[in-house]
Amino acid sequence: MSADSTSAYEVQFTWTPFQLLSGAWTKRLVAFRVDERGVTLGGAPARYASQTAFVPWGDVEAVVLWQQETSAPTPMRYVGLRRRAGAPALPGPNSALTRERTGRLAGHVDHEVFLASRHINLWTLDRERLAEALRTFAPTVAVEENGQTG
Repeated sequence: MSADSTSAYEVQFTWTPFQLLSGAWTKRLVAFRVDERGVTLGGAPARYASQTAFVPWGDVEAVVLWQQETSAPTPMRYVGLRRRAGAPALPGPNSALTRERTGRLAGHVDHEVFLASRHINLWTLDRERLAEALRTFAPTVAVEENGQTG
């Protein structure tokens, strides 16, 4: 793609005590990135290298914004990807969850989307910048909103 890489949308995790205590404070960890090649879903800071996943545009059908109701006063918010059928499994904090478990946690979210999702925690999603990056790099990829329905 010929789009300028400065059009990329990247969000980094806020500094965590883990980073400070482990000596990893010198590098910023990418939580979420949209660029000319595809989407990067950052892993949890404590297991960043083993859980980070890159998904090329050829595998992405939609970016899905969803939330999960919990006993907390505010719902847990997520960003995930609806991927083409047969796309390879992704590493990540949800990768070992069964269909039954994801159904109990968030029955309104497709199992495969749940597995390809990241909790928006220690970073903030800017919907306008996300939409701009998608228009630049993947204009056929939609943003879907999937709220709690059950």
